[in-house]
Amino acid sequence: MAVKHEVIFCIVNAGYSPLVMDSARQAGAQGGTVIRARGTANRQAEIYFNIPIQPEKEIVMILVPATIKDAVLHALYRNVGLNTAGQGIAFSVPATQVVGLNTSQQPIRRKSAPVPENYLQSENTPTARQVGVNQTLSGETPRNDGGKL
Repeated sequence: MAVKHEVIFCIVNAGYSPLVMDSARQAGAQGGTVIRARGTANRQAEIYFNIPIQPEKEIVMILVPATIKDAVLHALYRNVGLNTAGQGIAFSVPATQVVGLNTSQQPIRRKSAPVPENYLQSENTPTARQVGVNQTLSGETPRNDGGKL
């Protein structure tokens, strides 16, 4: 069974995720997810790589078709690799099962559930006058002490 998608992980210094996404998009990627992280490298790693290691990191996860994986990885290496200010590393893993992916390149149009015509006139629907300014929907009066006990 051929793998149709790959997940590319790119770990960069904090603040470089926009450059990661710009580079990936230029190579054909659509979007990604950024996760804040903290590196755990020690002094020996700094000496070995001969670069200062910033502990605050960002991990960018990008799901791409397997056919463009190499192009995206090369773009990331050129623009945010270890020899750049982003000091990034990137790797990919196969995504053997993918669900919820829009591959049509068309914007997703979601149908909203129809609202019954008489919903807003229903006795069970609270209005601003019924709830009042100093009441919650449950009828409780909100605390006015800033949450202090």
